[in-house]
Amino acid sequence: MLPLQSFIDFISQNNLFTPQGRVLLAVSGGKDSVLMTHLFKLAGYEFGIAHCNFNLRADESQRDESFVKMLAATLSVPFYVTHFKTKDYAAEHKVSTQMAARILRYEWFEEIRQIHNYDAIALAQHQDDAIETVLLNLTRGTGIAGLHGILPKRGKLIRPLLFMSRKDIDGLIDENDLDFVEDSSNLTANYARNKIRLNVIPQLKEINPNLEHTFEHNIQRFSDTELVLQNVVAALKQELFIEKQHGIYISIAKINALVPQKLLCFELLRTFGFTESIVSDLLHALGKQSGTCFYSTTHRLIIDREYLIVSVFNTEETPIAFIHTHDAGVRTLQQEILVTYSGTPFFEKTMAKAFVDADLLIYPLIVRTRQDGDHFMPMGMSTFKKLSNFFIDEKVPLNEKEVTPILINGNGEVIWIAGLRQDNRYKVTSTTKKLAIFELKKDMGTMQSKNK
Repeated sequence: MLPLQSFIDFISQNNLFTPQGRVLLAVSGGKDSVLMTHLFKLAGYEFGIAHCNFNLRADESQRDESFVKMLAATLSVPFYVTHFKTKDYAAEHKVSTQMAARILRYEWFEEIRQIHNYDAIALAQHQDDAIETVLLNLTRGTGIAGLHGILPKRGKLIRPLLFMSRKDIDGLIDENDLDFVEDSSNLTANYARNKIRLNVIPQLKEINPNLEHTFEHNIQRFSDTELVLQNVVAALKQELFIEKQHGIYISIAKINALVPQKLLCFELLRTFGFTESIVSDLLHALGKQSGTCFYSTTHRLIIDREYLIVSVFNTEETPIAFIHTHDAGVRTLQQEILVTYSGTPFFEKTMAKAFVDADLLIYPLIVRTRQDGDHFMPMGMSTFKKLSNFFIDEKVPLNEKEVTPILINGNGEVIWIAGLRQDNRYKVTSTTKKLAIFELKKDMGTMQSKNK
């Protein structure tokens, strides 16, 4: 017998959808999605079935598709199927196969939902999936949001089986003699999630046999904690954000008074697209020279004397790239600028590299092309020179001027005309303790980045 009332109650308690709503079920053919499908049918909800064929397991993929198609026909519900060239997508977009499959399926589910007027997309994830997600997030590094794992509802995505464990589902499949197909990739430890499922969780269950129950309560506490944080941040925004004609002003003194500073500052600025890495660099730069700029994909933040000033920037002013403290380099304009550091200062006479006193750097560094008014102090000189005049003297062709990377310090000063001349102010001296080496590579080599 299927737990129909518990299923209906969970949907109602979490406001997943109304009984009159239409739901698109993501069905792979495995135990979880098959059980979810039968529960939807038994409850009398209106639904359709969507199946993705990722073409990753040869005959198995076709077998799964045929099974799900037959299941939909047996239950007399609409069936939608698509085929993806998953590995081609992963290679083209330089992501893992798992990430490619995730992106492709969610985009397609949403497309089908909109075309056929479904109110929600149901995923057959359960308590064990939530545990795996929390452990995976902890392993990779996460904020509070990553600790609550999988939520019953996020936007149009719903998860009506989160009240059940994998053991519960296995038992119900056996008791009710429900047909399903097994994905052989779930039985191997090739993927990070499978390693946690097959190797880590069994060990944890030896310590705590009631692991699912414990994590259910932990996840609820994490969700409550996130809600408290959101309320605190909302109140801080009301207090700290001063809206003016040219942007939002935030008192530096009040930023310095925040406890815990990094967490709250990040939560305040993430609205504008600033990452944890950028916020770390920002906090490190507070109290130093004013005028330092930080950029997200949509906003610019300037450290003024008393305020942080956040504004939307003109896309024409958008820098090409940024170099943060943990970056090993950036690629731009079909070129790369690689970054290494050394505790032993040295110097090589080459235009392809700049040898810079690292203590003079203010992160993030900006890599861009030339702008009107650019000037610098060429190596070996004690006076400034306009970049436009420098290009003329060096007989740099116009087409090269437009694609020559300019390395800019956080205070706006030119550090290096990449491949041509370094600024004298940033040269290695007898007092240099740490060296930053920037190297220009004009070929399209593989980017080696440690972005965090």
